[in-house]
Amino acid sequence: MEFIDLKAQYAELQERIDLRVRAVLDHGGYIMGPEVAELERGLADYCGVRHAIGCANGTDALVLALKALGIGAGDAVFTTPFTFFATAEAIVLAGARPVFADIDPVTFNIDPAALEAAIERTSHEGEWKPRAVMTVDLFGLPANYEAIEPICARHGLDLIEDAAQGFGGALHGRRACAFGRVATTSFFPAKPLGCYGDGGAIFTDDDELADRLRSLCVHGKGEDKYDNVRIGTNSRLDTIQAAILIEKLAAFPAELEQRQKVAERYRQGLPNWLQAPHVPDGYVSSWAQYSVLARSGEERTRVMAEMKKAGVPTTIYYARPLHLQTALADLGHKEGDFPVSEDASSRVFSLPMSPYLTPADQGRVLEALQALGAEAA
Repeated sequence: MEFIDLKAQYAELQERIDLRVRAVLDHGGYIMGPEVAELERGLADYCGVRHAIGCANGTDALVLALKALGIGAGDAVFTTPFTFFATAEAIVLAGARPVFADIDPVTFNIDPAALEAAIERTSHEGEWKPRAVMTVDLFGLPANYEAIEPICARHGLDLIEDAAQGFGGALHGRRACAFGRVATTSFFPAKPLGCYGDGGAIFTDDDELADRLRSLCVHGKGEDKYDNVRIGTNSRLDTIQAAILIEKLAAFPAELEQRQKVAERYRQGLPNWLQAPHVPDGYVSSWAQYSVLARSGEERTRVMAEMKKAGVPTTIYYARPLHLQTALADLGHKEGDFPVSEDASSRVFSLPMSPYLTPADQGRVLEALQALGAEAA
């Protein structure tokens, strides 16, 4: 059993993907070939925004978004400590300072009340200028934008949506990558919409910002690549990866429906000693991961070991929150600063999730968990 079954997906889409890749090999436009623009149009249409700009990876997408907004030295960007390192890393790479706010214990996403308190505290202290909020749609569930957007408006902050895991999620019909002034996603192979290498994209309704982002992706180009009007970088989405993503995007709505069915089977079959993920009313998760909480770190260790013996893969997202990462030690945080994130990190683990996870294999996952029930109870 695969934790994320990319082989089964390729088997399903092989003929279409192979034809797309062969077309790139035939025309030879390996850099900025026509498939890149075709994919960008498809992504923008799917998410309901004016512009989608392909780039080399999801981390670049975050850094480019920050730079396009003019965020850098002396600026504070507010985000969650319970996510992958790239979120805070991008803020540091842009020259700004990550300021953390703790998470909601049910959704795992940034807590709006904690966010506003962090903004007010930072404004009062005066050392760093509040500039933006970078939300994360963790595990595929959009953040609480109904509360966060008004907070950003009150404090005059830009909102950046990190939807690296969120592509396909939605809130009251509004799709992920359509929130904030700019949004980003990743096409890392394990993501809900993933390519066969690295890739990313940036989304916005702001025409001027889109032009700036396109320039930044290609060495700050102006009218052409030899007219450089700003300092940019080399962050282009590879044409072959774009070709693969065109076919994967076409299949994505059906795959998203299958993810919902897998998640529902988990919801119905999980033993009650595990805390299942919660999707609030009006939300759709893209189920980038199906993450549950054990009752303690010790129980998590034991359960994962027993699942491995049963041939069921599990993994942990994320074992250490960002404020306790060695590379961010200069922020001055310590254990206890963000207790909800620390508690989640100590107990969370994820089960196999894929639109190609068969009911039989999922039954094996649930049976293995239920077999532990008597001991766990």
